[in-house]
Amino acid sequence: MQYLPEGRPVLTVSTLGAPGEGLGTVLGWLAANGVSGVELRLAPGQIAAPAMTRQDRARLRAEVADAGVAITGLASYIRMADPAPDELVVGALEAALFLAADLGAPTVRVFPGAPTEPADYRQVPVTTTARHEVNALAARRLTAVGRLAEELDVFPALETHDSHPRGEDIAAILAQVEGRVGAVWDLMHPWRVGESLEDTWNILAPWLTNGLGSVQVKDAGLPKSRTPVTIGNGTLPVDGFAQLLKDRGYTGLLCLEWEKAWHPDAVRLDAAIGSTKAWYLRHWPDRPAAVEEPQPDLPAGSPGGPPVSAQDTVVEIP
Repeated sequence: MQYLPEGRPVLTVSTLGAPGEGLGTVLGWLAANGVSGVELRLAPGQIAAPAMTRQDRARLRAEVADAGVAITGLASYIRMADPAPDELVVGALEAALFLAADLGAPTVRVFPGAPTEPADYRQVPVTTTARHEVNALAARRLTAVGRLAEELDVFPALETHDSHPRGEDIAAILAQVEGRVGAVWDLMHPWRVGESLEDTWNILAPWLTNGLGSVQVKDAGLPKSRTPVTIGNGTLPVDGFAQLLKDRGYTGLLCLEWEKAWHPDAVRLDAAIGSTKAWYLRHWPDRPAAVEEPQPDLPAGSPGGPPVSAQDTVVEIP
């Protein structure tokens, strides 16, 4: 019997799910659930904050590394289509890229963030400025940091969110960017406005499979409630999502974005990690299914044949 090697996504967890918790607590929860990646929420007062000193950055990087955990990205709240002046938006992104480089994180998550008209949660909002102008503005700003991103080897990744919830909305920006950039596929947002899983993947694949993109898993009882529930206990197509990722051979980052910061009634992050790890292992088991090798038809106990009570020998392939 031989176990064949199988690629699978890298499970990571966002600190959005741990408001008010210290780094040590979060690292302990990750260790207890066998997760070795963390995405740090980037905001004032958080574990990763924009105004961190060099010493603070070095200390944070060392503490995470000593726990055997990789910082898989920074989740910023920079809005690329914000009507603020270019120098403020681009400057904020440049500062975030420098911070990510100091922490050893490969990407900085950004939002589209264009102003929109009021809309039902199940509808794609209408931007207050013509969408093609909004897209050009966001693309120009992402292009503006291209040289710095290459020098630092840290890149922005644009999430399906707010004014641009679908894969097709995000692709309309990314297709105009000069330089390397990634996409973040938040499972909830394209799906809630009617874009199929297959369509989102097919549209965003160039920016998800370039080593810079990532996908986010979450669950909730939509349309009645947006409060996070443990994976598999809501209405989001989490199993179809996993199957699609498997079928497409996705081996990038798979992040649990547990929105407890916005929904205090959600269960604590460690319970959410446990349910997510169980869901993950159902689809990507630690040991892939065994493949039986043909054996000669020899009687038990004969030379070259199996012992009478022998167990199959497992050979692990690295």
